[in-house]
Amino acid sequence: MCAEKIQRFLMAIVLTAAMLLFANNQMLYAMIIQTLVIVMVVVWALFDFCPSLWVFKKVFGKCPQKD
Repeated sequence: MCAEKIQRFLMAIVLTAAMLLFANNQMLYAMIIQTLVIVMVVVWALFDFCPSLWVFKKVFGKCPQKD
């Protein structure tokens, strides 16, 4: 599997964990997780740099380009 796909799965897993924490009335932890995800996405949008994607590209490599 390649870096971009792993990063998308990781984001979905983290957001699911936050949703489960909300459902279990653990609001503080859920808000912390969601805030971290929001900050990462905003940094990615502003600077076109995602730290997790950078690490995953080093470890797993980039996805092949589709024509």
